[in-house]
Amino acid sequence: MPPDFSRPLRIDQLPSRLSRHRIEADPTERAALARRLDLAALDSLKAEFEIAAPTAAGLVRLRGRLTADLTQTCGVTLVPLPVQIEAPFALAFAPVSDKAADAVDELDLSWNEDDPPDPIEQGQIDLGELVAEQLALALDPFPRAPGAEFTPPELAEPEPAPKASPFSALAALRQKMG
Repeated sequence: MPPDFSRPLRIDQLPSRLSRHRIEADPTERAALARRLDLAALDSLKAEFEIAAPTAAGLVRLRGRLTADLTQTCGVTLVPLPVQIEAPFALAFAPVSDKAADAVDELDLSWNEDDPPDPIEQGQIDLGELVAEQLALALDPFPRAPGAEFTPPELAEPEPAPKASPFSALAALRQKMG
């Protein structure tokens, strides 16, 4: 299935110096992303990138900033909430090699280290999908209107089960018989 917002960038077409790129989602792409991210509306989505030239090993580093105007729904009151997002991000990408694929099973991650580079697939990076992922990460997963507080419903105390008498089975049998 093709991404909702796709802007593929071929790595072999990057200049040998820092390059700048700007992308913006059109109304159809914004509507598809709003459905995907469960948003009431996505009124604008733009991103600007600075992409460093690939290193000799093929590593590509980029820094960017996305801006979005959207509407989320309050999880308590279901009131629409207008939201403005400005989110900076920095990522690295590296070509996929057989050695790298084999090493994934042995990958050790530490909280204090940078994330490993994302794979460059088919010689390109999809800037649109990258922005969609960064937008998803920037969203409040539990949006609430100002002053909205969740109050759990009061549960009724369950009625105690009637105590069964040793003779209740006999009484039920007696009623059936006659």
